[in-house]
Amino acid sequence: MRERADAPPAPPGPKAGGASGRRSLALRILLVNLVALVGFAIGVFYLDSYRERLLATRQAEMVAQGQIIAHLLAGEPGREAERIARLALPRGTRVRLYGPDGALLADNWRDPAMPRFVLEDPTTAGFRRQSARTLDRFIEIASFGARLPLWEEPAVDRLESWPEARAAARSGEPQSSARRTADGAVVLFAAVPQRSPQAEIPSASGAILLMANAGDLVEQVRQEREQTFKLFLALLAASLLLSVYLARTIVRPLGELALAASRVRRGRDRDVEIPRYPGRRDEIGRLARALADMTAALRQRIDATESFAADVAHELKNPLASLRSAVEALGSVRRSEDRDRLFALIAADVERIDRLILDISAASRLDAELTRIEPALVDLGVFVRDMARALMLVPPWSGRLRLVVDAPLEGEALAMAERGRLEQVLANLLDNAASFSPEGGTVRITLACSAGRVRLSVEDEGPGVDPRYAETIFERFYTERPEGESYGTHSGLGLSIARSIVEAFDGRLFVTARPDGRRGACFVVELPHASRAAAGPPGKGARAAASGLGVAA
Repeated sequence: MRERADAPPAPPGPKAGGASGRRSLALRILLVNLVALVGFAIGVFYLDSYRERLLATRQAEMVAQGQIIAHLLAGEPGREAERIARLALPRGTRVRLYGPDGALLADNWRDPAMPRFVLEDPTTAGFRRQSARTLDRFIEIASFGARLPLWEEPAVDRLESWPEARAAARSGEPQSSARRTADGAVVLFAAVPQRSPQAEIPSASGAILLMANAGDLVEQVRQEREQTFKLFLALLAASLLLSVYLARTIVRPLGELALAASRVRRGRDRDVEIPRYPGRRDEIGRLARALADMTAALRQRIDATESFAADVAHELKNPLASLRSAVEALGSVRRSEDRDRLFALIAADVERIDRLILDISAASRLDAELTRIEPALVDLGVFVRDMARALMLVPPWSGRLRLVVDAPLEGEALAMAERGRLEQVLANLLDNAASFSPEGGTVRITLACSAGRVRLSVEDEGPGVDPRYAETIFERFYTERPEGESYGTHSGLGLSIARSIVEAFDGRLFVTARPDGRRGACFVVELPHASRAAAGPPGKGARAAASGLGVAA
């Protein structure tokens, strides 16, 4: 079919979960589990700023040490080299003193009797240290941090060879910096100006340069980073295992349910079984059982619809066959009496077809109409008496039969129902009783309340119902003609419709023998008893019972 050019655009359908609905649930579970890990990994890089703070603190300490040394040397001029050689500084700090001319005057590491360091070959470092250095480089690259400048021991040890000492001597202010060696070690520098009394130019000054290996700080940060990284790997493994577990326990069952539902929708396999997961008590298990029950109810409704269609075809086939035979025979009949009998037969068949169509139409609309009913509080005592008074004015109750009503006072027998549908139920039961009651018989309506139920009974004086057929008579199109009644007078849908209506109001309809032991049948309608206080506002719609008619509106 070609779409019209001027046709209005179709409204957009609802989005199934927004943009995330286009991604697999398993992928979304993995991404959600990785969010915390990503944040945790970012925290690892913040250790680099922690290292910078430690280095800055150590540089400030070295500047303070240099100022103390400068003050100490200023008090004893001429003994600078001796005092510096005797300095006992923490962490193997190296101190150099440069004169105003830039020459090296003293170095506390020049005394061979007091070794301040041990040389190590960087190529012989173990795996742990090599991996730590590799991780340091990786974090420096990943965090986009400025890499420390490379430091090498100058060939000529003069003040001008050290940028920190040169800047301190020129500006008169302390200077500090950090540099790295070729093997990745961090070395800290601090320089303070030092004016020598022997200088020819009073304003000229030298500098005190302090140098210290920050290996202990780096090692501290590396240990923290190593522990954090191990914890990160453990959490990553746990997250992946949790994602796999969630995928197996959530995604796979949902996929199986979706596949089974798709097979049911295509209808290619009549015996598709929806997995019920009886061992699961979570939302997945409840969803699976709800889908299985829904599928079973759908199949039941489909089967009932097909069966109903077959029954309708069967019921219509008999009067149509009789009507066809009468019409075919009408052309060959010459006697007026035979023609009149054929016309009467045709009229009876047409009336029967019309009655069948009306009852079938009512039955087919019943389920849809019951879902739209708004139950209200009904006083069954008043309802029964009003209906009985109306029936007394029409046959057969006005002449052939006697109707007796035994109902409680107003306000005692209350139920949540719909008055029009209850009238349909009682009318069907009374019509059935009238069909089987003998001439001059009595039909009794009894209304009573007990054990939270309202019990409405219709008793007749007919032949009764065989207990073997107590359920069969409520099947659609089931008919049992009383003596003297012509075939097709009843469609066999009245009792089936009545039961469907009663079940829609959470009640039940059944047949038993008369409680007094006399001949006849007793049809009983039981509904939940309601009170005016508990009734509340009318509901949005009565619950449609599984009527068995199986016809959609």
